[in-house]
Amino acid sequence: MRMRNKPWAAPELDACEFFVRSPSEQIGKWHSFFPRRQPIHLELGCGKGFFIAGMAPKHPEINYIGIDLKDAVLGPAKRNIEKAFQEQNKKPDNVVLMAQDIERLLTVMNENDTVERIYILFCNPWPKAKHNKRRLTYPRMLESYKQILAKGGEIHFKTDDDPLFSNSVAYFKQSGFEITRITYDLHADNWPEENVLTEHEKMFLEKGIKIKALIAKLPVR
Repeated sequence: MRMRNKPWAAPELDACEFFVRSPSEQIGKWHSFFPRRQPIHLELGCGKGFFIAGMAPKHPEINYIGIDLKDAVLGPAKRNIEKAFQEQNKKPDNVVLMAQDIERLLTVMNENDTVERIYILFCNPWPKAKHNKRRLTYPRMLESYKQILAKGGEIHFKTDDDPLFSNSVAYFKQSGFEITRITYDLHADNWPEENVLTEHEKMFLEKGIKIKALIAKLPVR
């Protein structure tokens, strides 16, 4: 989806206390970036921030990091997060947004930046075989996440795309993850996990498309 340019986004982001323009400067130090040292949950491809806006104000015991590349989506994410915290008369002190290419994640985070959970929500399915390696669930990407994911940590994955989901199940198993929960129709099943609707999820539900989801755990060994 082509994103319209938003001239206001860059200056707003650069003035935002919870936005990091040069995240490589924080490599190995993300836990100390937050005012409270507590578990970190990482969203890869946070888009307009609806998920973090829905989660972070309700879970002050978790520090959230959202990653995306373009100011055109991070600008709205910043506004949506601020609005969600303002509605609860809270300060967004457990949130960080960063501008970063996810394929180069390990240039901005390392083993000292341990995260307990990674969210991959409605990522680009890259349907052509020659582009499959760019999927965020592709084995080479899963291997990179292992560098920062705690033992016993989880990856939560949701998509509308059937081939991507089917392939991703195989990717997780191939990479040594244990799939602890799986559904091929999230909203028809009694899914036990808290589910915040993203912009894409609402759109797909309105079209009658079933949402697929899984939780993959990195074994403790």
